[in-house]
Amino acid sequence: MGIKKIVFIVVGCICLALGTVGVMLPILPTTPFYLVTAYCFARSSDKLNSWFKGTKLYKKHLESFVEKKGMLASTKACILTTVTLFMSLGFFFMARKGIWIPCVILAVIWTAHMIYFLFFVKTIKQKSAMEGEL
Repeated sequence: MGIKKIVFIVVGCICLALGTVGVMLPILPTTPFYLVTAYCFARSSDKLNSWFKGTKLYKKHLESFVEKKGMLASTKACILTTVTLFMSLGFFFMARKGIWIPCVILAVIWTAHMIYFLFFVKTIKQKSAMEGEL
């Protein structure tokens, strides 16, 4: 096994771990870490790539994004609501103590999240059960 493949495997595993932590901590961006994981595993090993694409994590967070280049409106709303709540808490506690530079950084990150999800991630319309049967 070459050094290039080992580097892709190591980077893929690190991004997988960070993305998984990001599922529980909305401040870490899950989707970008999983995209890097998919890229690294695809470049390093067919076995790892197949395994990752078969996981619930991939199917829940990336499959529709990768295949259809978008997300359901409900998924986008859930992500944006969670990010807004957690970042608001951080902003509130830092502002209360007069720590303004991190508040500005947090506000810029929040704004970037909003712009990205509202304007750059396509919203996929969910098909009803009736349409799927036709």
